[in-house]
Amino acid sequence: MPLITLSQASLAFGDVALLDRVDFTLDQGERIALVGRNGEGKSSLLRILAGLQLPDEGHVVRQAGVDVASVVQEPEFGDARTAFDAVAGGLGGIASDLIAYHDAAHRAAAGEAAAIEDMARWHARLDQQQGWHLNQRVEQALSSVGIDPEANPADLSGGMKKRVALARALASQAPVLLLDEPTNHLDIAGIEWLEGAIGNWPGAVVVVSHDRRFLEAVATRIVELERGMLANFPGTFAAYQRRKADMLHAEAVQVARFDKLLKEEEAWIRKGVEARRTRNEGRVRRLEQLRRDRAARRERVGQVRLSLDAGAKSGQRVAELDAVTHAFGAAPLVRGFSAVIQRGDHVGLVGPNGAGKTTLLKLILGELTPESGRVVRGTQLEVAYFDQLRAALDDEAMLADVISPGSDFVDVGGGKKHIVSYLGDFLFPPQRARAKVKSLSGGERNRLLLARLFARPANLLVLDEPTNDLDIETLELLEALLQVYDGTLLIVSHDRAFLNNVVTQIYAFEGDGLVREYAGGYDDYLAQRPVAAAPAPAPADLVAKPDRTRERKPRLGFNEVRELEALPGRIEAMEAELAAVQARLGDPALYTTAPQDVRSLAARQDELARDIEGAMERWEALESRKAESG
Repeated sequence: MPLITLSQASLAFGDVALLDRVDFTLDQGERIALVGRNGEGKSSLLRILAGLQLPDEGHVVRQAGVDVASVVQEPEFGDARTAFDAVAGGLGGIASDLIAYHDAAHRAAAGEAAAIEDMARWHARLDQQQGWHLNQRVEQALSSVGIDPEANPADLSGGMKKRVALARALASQAPVLLLDEPTNHLDIAGIEWLEGAIGNWPGAVVVVSHDRRFLEAVATRIVELERGMLANFPGTFAAYQRRKADMLHAEAVQVARFDKLLKEEEAWIRKGVEARRTRNEGRVRRLEQLRRDRAARRERVGQVRLSLDAGAKSGQRVAELDAVTHAFGAAPLVRGFSAVIQRGDHVGLVGPNGAGKTTLLKLILGELTPESGRVVRGTQLEVAYFDQLRAALDDEAMLADVISPGSDFVDVGGGKKHIVSYLGDFLFPPQRARAKVKSLSGGERNRLLLARLFARPANLLVLDEPTNDLDIETLELLEALLQVYDGTLLIVSHDRAFLNNVVTQIYAFEGDGLVREYAGGYDDYLAQRPVAAAPAPAPADLVAKPDRTRERKPRLGFNEVRELEALPGRIEAMEAELAAVQARLGDPALYTTAPQDVRSLAARQDELARDIEGAMERWEALESRKAESG
């Protein structure tokens, strides 16, 4: 039985049908990539699957007992004061007791006397319900995404909030996982980690993403939402792209034939007298049907039309960096980096979040002065800067004023174009020219910022995370534009496919302020970067000769034999200490006579539980090897 089934589901936004009597099933173990243009309704479909929204018509059936965990584009965590609370809050049930216990612990640490009694009460409840394993699950999820459990979610960046949301979903271990643009704001290491997490997820996954390489790595079925309809494409994302190209070609041929027939029939009916004289009523009825079919046909949304004027050529040398060093506090972001950027170079900057990529861009542009070393900029530079935080956009400004303040026209390619027509090139309808920026979605804001950048010539284009929120089609059009752009390009991106298709060299941030330059795209960088040295091979006379008469496990070494003999006693001692710690924590007197010891005892309890589990696994492994080695 499918985990979730949609039957004849419809959903409309105004006059636009986002879902038009669609059917959908999600089976156990599936990895579905939901793709489509911005605004087609992908997020709305995820909300319906999650039970957060009902379709206007149709039915949604969920298998009994199937829980759903969701990661939305802009996660919020309510009143959660710590990342631990935010993650535990997604577990339900006993998790509320766990949150209450941690809250009481924080209040006790702050000196609140009443919190001591609260801790005792919540501790007893958790003991009774065997709830401490949830504590370990939450901590493991936060550790896997690199978040401090005590961090305040309100103080985290967008990328860190997305990591907390991912930890919350992973800790839930729900049968269904719904991810809406999970790779936005994640660095490449985070994206690769997420690929592995999805691959190991025991349930079903539905993911919305524009990252083609990520989708290729995780998806087993592609579901495309277009013009209110769902189309299924079993297999990988690459296979979907090939089949989609064939479908578009066939559709274009069919539409051309239909329009030609309709044109011929319209010309015939306009003859009037001849049509009535022939009394070809069948032909008239066919024309009426053609008209109805034409009216019902939902046209594909227009394609973004991108053009970029590189303007006058800059000097041959755009920038020269000589032993540039810059730090944030005591942490070096760039250390002793030297490079020469020539006119026409397309440079990609890669590295973990917070490594210093945006800082290096600002050093090159002169917005920051290096602490040591020097940056010499070239001549005749006309810079356009795409800011990942979209600081250039005023939420209260109208779209037309963002593009061309005080004028109804834009200078494009040496000529003038009306602002409404220019915004139409970026898929903004005429009525939205006077809309405010705050009404736009994330993808629309990116398109607007691109429109602003491309509205004037620039021979140095700086793009800081331009691919976030762009749909795949617009992303591919941007790639094609940048491939033929003859100006200089500096780009920060975590989209590996995008980097491969656009850049000619990589500046890689490799830790402790070290930045290295590599020729080629992202895959070329992977092939060139240094790898950890392999251990030296043992001398030939010390290499044990294999016993080809019988395959057997290697015998235990002397130290391993002693370790195996000592493990039962070690485990017994830890179990005794654990029982003593639990007894102290269960004594109400502790919380009045020695409240300062409560947190350390609770931490020791968790540490002992982990150590005992590890020792038991080690004991089993050694015993197994001992038995199999004969």
